[in-house]
Amino acid sequence: MLIGVPKEVKSHEYRVGLVPGSVRELVHHGHKVVVESGAGAGIGFDDPAYESAGAEILVRAGDVFAAAEMIVKVKEPQPGEVRLLREDQILFTYLHLAADRALAEALMRGGAVAIAYETVTDKNGGLPLLAPMSEVAGRMSVQVGAHCLEKEQGGMGVLLGGVPGVPAAKVVILGGGVSGTNAARVAMGMEAHVTVIDRSLPRLYELDMQFGSQLHTLFSTVETIEREVTFADLVIGAVLVPGAAAPKLVSRALVRTMKPGSVIVDISIDQGGCVETSRPTTHAQPTFIDEGVVHYCVTNMPGAVARTSAVALNNATLPFVLAIADRGWRRALSDDPHLRNGLNACRGLLTHPAVAHDLGLPLTALERALSD
Repeated sequence: MLIGVPKEVKSHEYRVGLVPGSVRELVHHGHKVVVESGAGAGIGFDDPAYESAGAEILVRAGDVFAAAEMIVKVKEPQPGEVRLLREDQILFTYLHLAADRALAEALMRGGAVAIAYETVTDKNGGLPLLAPMSEVAGRMSVQVGAHCLEKEQGGMGVLLGGVPGVPAAKVVILGGGVSGTNAARVAMGMEAHVTVIDRSLPRLYELDMQFGSQLHTLFSTVETIEREVTFADLVIGAVLVPGAAAPKLVSRALVRTMKPGSVIVDISIDQGGCVETSRPTTHAQPTFIDEGVVHYCVTNMPGAVARTSAVALNNATLPFVLAIADRGWRRALSDDPHLRNGLNACRGLLTHPAVAHDLGLPLTALERALSD
């Protein structure tokens, strides 16, 4: 198969769909890879590194899209990239369609076979291609949250871990999944007062066994969220419903009760955000203040640590890229029910139940999409 890797064009996005090591593996399996010039330059992978791995360098993104049977990216295609996709071309990347009706409809009109990293599953019900970036985003959320609490950033001027004689900041994490757990780990390491709220008692039990008395765990109810968020210095939204839009757990009225200069980091913003006042931001302008609270809602948080993120993502995606390239998309998806869950749009049809439900668009059964 001929696989194409364009340079990411989203604001301050330096990750790359395939690093040179992944290219070499694909070439070793008999495939051809074309890479847009400069695609990995931002994280230290220059064109000669790709050529040494066996890739052909093409000057323009349009040439990559025109040549490739499968496009491997990191972030959802931007409007200019959507126009370059063609019918039956495979697109393998993060999509987050439940929060982007315009993109979903554009992909349906174009007829591409769009497979989303974030809905590929594993045998334990996890999301193996989302997990590496969730780990990064979770750890980063505390780092950026601590920075936003500084007075110059609009925060109240609080040191996350406090000092002897001065209490530590109160960190409330909504969601105890991969992002939330990694956020908790870093926040506790910085000696903050950390509370995780989740609706799964088994997960709360696991967190309690993992971290002990350092971590406070609470079952998620409206009352619990209202009480904890009101008095928090830093709220981290780490809620995920696979493929679906994030539920709005924090209303504008609740944000209004928070302390002036407190901070919200909404990791869930890729899926629409779990805070009513959240709106997507970029690395160029990462924060805004609403209701007196600093909001950090960057939709590609791991892009800030792009080299770490790109390598971690490739470690997870490469086996699936190889499966699609070796067998073709129909057979690869038919053979692997977990990869099949990644199919979101296929030749004009919407095939993921959660996406179709949240967007109010017709759903086509996966079996029909594969058979057609």
